[in-house]
Amino acid sequence: MRMHWSAWLVLALSVACGGPLQTPVEDDSAESGPLLSDIRQLTFGGQNAEAYWSPDGSKLVFQATRGEASCDQIYVMNADGSEQRMVSTGKGVTTCGYFLPDGESIVYASTHLAGDSCPPRPDRSKGYVWPVHAGYDIFRTDLSGSEPVRLTDADGYDAEATVNWKQGKIVYTSMAAGDLDLWSMDLDGSNKTRLTTAFGYDGGAFYSADGEMLVLRANHPAEGPASATYAELLAENLTAPMKMEIFVGNADGSGMQRLTDFGCASFAPQFTPDGKHIIFSSNKNNCDSREFDLFLIGTDGSGLRQVTEFGGFTSFAEFSPDGSQLVFSSDRDAKSRYEFNIFVADWSGPGAKP
Repeated sequence: MRMHWSAWLVLALSVACGGPLQTPVEDDSAESGPLLSDIRQLTFGGQNAEAYWSPDGSKLVFQATRGEASCDQIYVMNADGSEQRMVSTGKGVTTCGYFLPDGESIVYASTHLAGDSCPPRPDRSKGYVWPVHAGYDIFRTDLSGSEPVRLTDADGYDAEATVNWKQGKIVYTSMAAGDLDLWSMDLDGSNKTRLTTAFGYDGGAFYSADGEMLVLRANHPAEGPASATYAELLAENLTAPMKMEIFVGNADGSGMQRLTDFGCASFAPQFTPDGKHIIFSSNKNNCDSREFDLFLIGTDGSGLRQVTEFGGFTSFAEFSPDGSQLVFSSDRDAKSRYEFNIFVADWSGPGAKP
């Protein structure tokens, strides 16, 4: 979640950032037909989320709490849902698996060096908060899961890593400078560079296909009580997620602009295959609720359009490398209260394969 996604189920379950490019409005001129078709369910039972494609589109890496596990581990499967297997250590908690350019290795964040057990859940007396586990570091491993190599070792949280296959760069969220900022590094963990410096949370970032742009979610609290609360929570390795907006900017962290201004929880943004739009998840239709759907918006802030109307929770969408399919996570057709599965559908929206 580039933060721990299952927290949403508990609810149900040196950059100066500019203002919004324009106030997002619904696009009445957009085609009225559905953008998704032939929806297929790939997982059945447990809590499965954040599925992301391999470079050739043949596999998916995802995180899941299933079986005897009491917190998330990293799995891979074929694109049709077959041959699901764990590739993380089975210790601690993990998040945010992503394929590297070779298609035979992945990066993910894990707390296993800080302890074998799942970390304690956050204190809900402080409100609805997410844990920012200080024990998280980012690791690289092959698809056997053997001998993970540690890529980060800064004090505090290092997680939410995604990769641009063309440029060979990893973007991630880190507490290395004392705040939740975006950083980048090479595939071997070298050349770590801080990308954002605005006070507040910057995370859940993804590159455009050409590696020139970044899209992310962020919460930059205003000076006063809001910023004081953010700092107090962060000192306890916590953050509050319910007021986040979508931002877009250059890959070096410059030129950041806010695309949304809903005052709700918007997150999990991704570029469409044509690079001209962003798909993201939001509860904008019912702020502070668990009703999240997918929305589409232009990179200039125009043409807001709702993509799904499933009810419940739908998020973590990513387009297949050829632009023909969309994978996403949802409690659609769930058989139990906390079941959360991975789906794939054909895409007919912007940038779709002819």
